[in-house]
Amino acid sequence: MRIIILGPTASGKTELSLQLAEELGTAIISADSRQCYKHTDIGTAKPSFRELERVQHYNISLLELKEDDNAMSFQRRAKKWEEEVQKKSDHVIYVGGSTLHIQSLIQPFNEMPEADEENIKKLEKRIEEEGLESLYDMVKEVDPEYLEKMDGMNRQRIIRALDVWMQTGQPFSSFHHRGEIQPDENTVVFGLKWPRQKLYDRINRRVDQMMEHGLVDEVKAILGEGHSKELQSLNTVGYQEIIKYLDGEWSLEKAKEKIKTSTRRYAKRQITWYKRWDFVQWLNADEMSVEDMKEEVLTPVFSKRS
Repeated sequence: MRIIILGPTASGKTELSLQLAEELGTAIISADSRQCYKHTDIGTAKPSFRELERVQHYNISLLELKEDDNAMSFQRRAKKWEEEVQKKSDHVIYVGGSTLHIQSLIQPFNEMPEADEENIKKLEKRIEEEGLESLYDMVKEVDPEYLEKMDGMNRQRIIRALDVWMQTGQPFSSFHHRGEIQPDENTVVFGLKWPRQKLYDRINRRVDQMMEHGLVDEVKAILGEGHSKELQSLNTVGYQEIIKYLDGEWSLEKAKEKIKTSTRRYAKRQITWYKRWDFVQWLNADEMSVEDMKEEVLTPVFSKRS
């Protein structure tokens, strides 16, 4: 059986997934769009070294920072990993909050065309001449649905969406679904839910902890190794704000507050998207212990086993 644990950032998915994996004797596949990159440990809230020792994980620190990635690539990798895990266990656990990654598990995407280099050159040139905002406005016209899934003004994703549209005449988002999304009978989906203010408080505390644990030094080290600030892997909340601080555009305090604000907004978008999925079984994480949540998840798992 495939068990998917989703929820907004900072909702407590990691510990629940670890306990489930230990109980079921299986592995965890991260359905997170940034934890797959090497060197971005603190800002993506990767499982700690001790947590990685407790349970085998896939899709953690897999790619170099310069490599591009997307939900379709994740879908292909996840299929292979799941087959590998199921040779040893009857179950596999996915955990994450990236909406497109989760969606690819529930309803696999249609294969879409490879990147067209001529289109990419044209779009890059337009960015140089008119700014990224001009392409963002194009996506808003031809594929507003996709913008709802995007984490801010993501250069790589905007270019990819427009490239596919230029090649096919179809919105990029149309490749991501075929009608109503519903999991199959061997998939259960649980979500962690918090009252809005309590979730925001958790987000604020997590950002404070990231700063205390060395987020600034992590970004310094990445840039010090010669990595471009424009990399897709760094075009995400936490890294962009610290880059602005290191560039002298913002004070450290302003960068920290901007990370908190952007993360709260991202969590709000995640929640809005999850609400469209009526198959998610919600767990009130503020009222339940991890042990209680684990038992709630295991009930349908064990009932289907019998």
